[in-house]
Amino acid sequence: MKALIKDKPTRGANFTDLPFPKIGENDLLVRVQAAAICGTDIHIYQWNEYAASRIELPLLFGHEYSAEVVEVGKNVTNFKKGDRVAAETHVPCGHCFQCTTGLQHICKDMKILGVHVDGAFSEYSILPAVCAWKLDPSISYEIGATMEPFGIGVHAMSKTKPAGKKVIVFGCGPIGIYAQMAAKLSGAEYVIGVDITKERLDLARKMGTDIVLNAKDINVVEEVNKITKGFGTDIVVELTGNKAVLNDATKTLRRGGDIVLVGLFASPVEWDLVNNVIYKEANVFGVTGRIMWDTWWTAQSMLLSGKMDVNPVITHRFNLKDYDKAFQLAESATTGKIIFEI
Repeated sequence: MKALIKDKPTRGANFTDLPFPKIGENDLLVRVQAAAICGTDIHIYQWNEYAASRIELPLLFGHEYSAEVVEVGKNVTNFKKGDRVAAETHVPCGHCFQCTTGLQHICKDMKILGVHVDGAFSEYSILPAVCAWKLDPSISYEIGATMEPFGIGVHAMSKTKPAGKKVIVFGCGPIGIYAQMAAKLSGAEYVIGVDITKERLDLARKMGTDIVLNAKDINVVEEVNKITKGFGTDIVVELTGNKAVLNDATKTLRRGGDIVLVGLFASPVEWDLVNNVIYKEANVFGVTGRIMWDTWWTAQSMLLSGKMDVNPVITHRFNLKDYDKAFQLAESATTGKIIFEI
């Protein structure tokens, strides 16, 4: 089968032929229909410090995807050939404290598809049945491939109560925009999106964000103070993973407000905890992935409600063999979601 692998500790990847994957007893063999580029995939493509510290080569990468089931392992009873599925990328062990108390998504021994085990930038893939979500018939394969990142935005907003609240999201990449959409649908008074890229701010506005602020052009803290008439925002969501942003982001928060941290920082950060957290009695939440399967039910219900259309967040489509063009575009941070049509 054709596949995109990372086989050298240098920038780039290799589009090549791989042996057909072998199915395990608890797995699904799936025909990949659509796969999306994630920030983690960019790290792997670039082979930066983040990737080098986590990845063992060679690796078939890619983990945001949807597929058709073509074969089921002998122990699998809840899926059949022909089922349409989306992938949950956190592979839980199933028996640790977290897995047995409803926290599979933060399993102590968790593996991640396309990071610790082979992923899905390929014609076929092995998907553990425990990680498969049956797609509603009305949800396309393209949208199915984006349910994983959409779920992160939904999970982020589920930590707090956006209804009637002033919400600010730092970062207007796809997950940032999904979080903004989830906040709007949940009844936020208004949603502010912050970024430094015109294209992404324009996309956020198109998707319904009430106010967009370009941090290159204005002092965000001062502007938010004007917008909120000195009150501050009720909810701050940090999705940039840029440590220079963190202190300014939490300066916009009112006393007693909520901070949701989602962006991944490449190294330890310096944070003025006394003034921005302790004296404010701020509520701080960390978010990773999606709650299995609570977040997925909520995300699907949002999509099926007819009250939001996430299709425009997908801005570019490529054939897998054109991966270099796709990754170079993804590195520009000027796009929405980029999809490989496989």
